Amino acid sequence: MKRRKTREVRVRNITIGGSSPITVQSMTNVPAHDFEKTYLQAASLAAKGCDIIRVAVPDEDASGVFDFIRRRGLDLPLVADIHFDYKIALACVRAGADKIRINPGNIGSAEKTREVASACREAGIPIRIGVNSGSLEKKLLEKYGSPTPEAIAESALEQADILESFGFSDIVISIKSSDTAKMIAASSFVASQCDYPLHLGVTEAGDSYTGLVKNSVGIGSLLSSGIGDTIRVSLTASPEEEVRAGKEILRSLGLYEGGGINIISCPTCGRTKIGVIDLTSELRKRIADIDAKGKKINVALMGCVVNGPGEAREANFGIAGGDGFGVLFKNGDTVGRVEEEDIIPTLLQMIDEYICEI
Repeated sequence: MKRRKTREVRVRNITIGGSSPITVQSMTNVPAHDFEKTYLQAASLAAKGCDIIRVAVPDEDASGVFDFIRRRGLDLPLVADIHFDYKIALACVRAGADKIRINPGNIGSAEKTREVASACREAGIPIRIGVNSGSLEKKLLEKYGSPTPEAIAESALEQADILESFGFSDIVISIKSSDTAKMIAASSFVASQCDYPLHLGVTEAGDSYTGLVKNSVGIGSLLSSGIGDTIRVSLTASPEEEVRAGKEILRSLGLYEGGGINIISCPTCGRTKIGVIDLTSELRKRIADIDAKGKKINVALMGCVVNGPGEAREANFGIAGGDGFGVLFKNGDTVGRVEEEDIIPTLLQMIDEYICEI
């Protein structure tokens, strides 16, 4: 698919926008004052393949978390999430944050924004304008009557104009709402009006089920239209789950450039003679911590021989279920038969062998 052409914004060792790969973000959910716990969670996110990590910084004392994390050796881009007090943003710049996220609805006067822009320009770091339908400026709520897509889009573009008037153009825009349709409409409009890279996500979306559905619809529809340069799947779940979900959304659209294990499994029907649902769940758990070493691996787990062989042919390997057993396929060829209780161990062994192949 053809992606929207945007300017490039550099965040430490990662480029957002242009022809760069779409990045996956998440956010720590432990108090930033606890430097050690924040570092450990950031390290865990990095291990799961997170590209950029955001940290909510409630006051100036917590800004030291960026220096702490960096001194512990984590080289991932770190974003400071700032609300209300521009002085916190200035402290985070001094502490080594790689990007500053501000909300135009609550950061204060234009002069305060000017100070943040000046500090970021001197440090060579970008600003993400984060607009949320729940915290729009009063004047826009009065103008539109509610946080409409037009109001959200106007807030973002107006704030970008303010930054540009201060000579600052290293800008990423995010427009979020708990209403998926509003998020899509507002992001689409902003995309048509500027060349800033866009950060996509549906905020306050819910748990790992409803939140994933909303984000998949919102993020996926925009990405399929070529809109979006970096994403966060906001979930009422662990940050690591957000990373996995983001990678799955990108992978489903052919936009994930990293390696990983993709499970192709059938929805089951009356022909199914093996426990595909439980087997797929177990396989998903067992592969969660496997390092694919950059390789893309498609594993098919099908319930019967109607669609099984065809799907397995598209996979690197997999099984098609019989009555209590599975027919094993590799690169489209039948290579054996395994009893149901041996299906998962066999697939895991084949995954390990595939990863180790030279």
